[in-house]
Amino acid sequence: MPRGDGTGPFGGGAGTGRGMGGGGRMGGSRPGSGPGSSCVCPKCGLRVSHQVGVPCYSINCSKCGAKMVKA
Repeated sequence: MPRGDGTGPFGGGAGTGRGMGGGGRMGGSRPGSGPGSSCVCPKCGLRVSHQVGVPCYSINCSKCGAKMVKA
């Protein structure tokens, strides 16, 4: 408190701190930003639905055997 009157620093107020308005964990609209996407093979393009709790990189493609990536 700069003046000791409880007003806090200049420019403060609700909604000005960290954690407001961002995508955060499991949010946003970028690829790989949460559930509801799919896993894709980078070699042959095979697409399978993403299973919650199973990382795409731990799944091998059933066609060519390459590691899948989240898309």
